[in-house]
Amino acid sequence: MMGTVDLVDMNVNPHGDEELLARRFDADRGHLRAVAYRMLGSLSEAEDAVQETWLKLSRADVGEVRNLSGWLTTVVGRVCLDMLRSRGSRRESPLEYYVPDPVVRVGGAADAAAATDPERAAELTESVGLALLVVLETLSPAERLAFVLHDMFAVSFDEIAEVVDRSPAATRQLASRARRRVRDASPGPAPDARRRREIADAFLTAANGGDFDGLLAVLDPDVVLRADGGRLMAGASKLVRGAETVVAQALAYSRFRKAALRVVANGEPAVLSVVDGRPAALMVFTVAGDRIVELHILAAPERLATLGLTEEELARAAY
Repeated sequence: MMGTVDLVDMNVNPHGDEELLARRFDADRGHLRAVAYRMLGSLSEAEDAVQETWLKLSRADVGEVRNLSGWLTTVVGRVCLDMLRSRGSRRESPLEYYVPDPVVRVGGAADAAAATDPERAAELTESVGLALLVVLETLSPAERLAFVLHDMFAVSFDEIAEVVDRSPAATRQLASRARRRVRDASPGPAPDARRRREIADAFLTAANGGDFDGLLAVLDPDVVLRADGGRLMAGASKLVRGAETVVAQALAYSRFRKAALRVVANGEPAVLSVVDGRPAALMVFTVAGDRIVELHILAAPERLATLGLTEEELARAAY
């Protein structure tokens, strides 16, 4: 799990100095975005939460705040908690099919880490793979907050208790329940990045060649495939369980025989289908042991358009 980003404590009184306050906030922006992304599973909502945190900071008297980073962490947590509670029926994709927003980079795992800008470095880690984000979606808002802030960012239960308006003991129980859910859903230990990519490539080669035995060789018997077509491609949304059932869907992978770009999504091997220079579908592989245990497919055009890849990067897609 990721520990707290320990930025320099505020040792001067920033009250009345908006420029100084803005600089200090910018120093914490990447950390706050990382917290919000784990809380919300949405990059656009995470940006909104960070902006709302800045507005709250600009209106607050923080002259007596000794640890501004810690203060901002709890504020963004509260903002995200309110957003989760109000989300309700606004979600476009049913939770059964929902694939969280991926953080995508072109290249291998090492290249992706090197190419990531400092503000987004914390988002692109294996500790926040799509499989984990899917599990976090099943938690109650308070459970998610307690788990994310305590287990991922080492915020104390006393501080979290003030955000969720419960006792520290009750807050500890929230995190404990969430931790059990996460542990029970854990896919198990994964091999190194190179081996994960080899397994993903073997799946694609077998799928493209119609090699069902080859597909079965790299799929866990209980593999889960989750496809999210969003609002515009709702018919593409599905949940498929079991290796033989996933193999039966092999023809659906023919889109990846077209122009395909090998990418990394949240630290996991992935492939992006590119049609007419635009992202058409993203497939992300979760590997445990030597088998693929989860496949996440994002086919929602409105969300694929926000991946942030450049025209030059998309032009590298190969047939």
